[in-house]
Amino acid sequence: MNVWLNGERCQVPAGLTLDLLVARLTAAPAGVAAALNETVVPRGQWPATALAEGDRVEVLTAVQGG
Repeated sequence: MNVWLNGERCQVPAGLTLDLLVARLTAAPAGVAAALNETVVPRGQWPATALAEGDRVEVLTAVQGG
């Protein structure tokens, strides 16, 4: 199945949930936000949020520095 991840087309297994996709990208325990089709999804809902063909996912990680 194809989704858009941070603006790039990405192939993922059917039925993949948002929490598993985020875990593939970062091991950061905090400071991570995810949006699905331009709507922020609260972290507690990630495991129940299944991705569908053509979904647009943005994953952002906060970093320190300047």
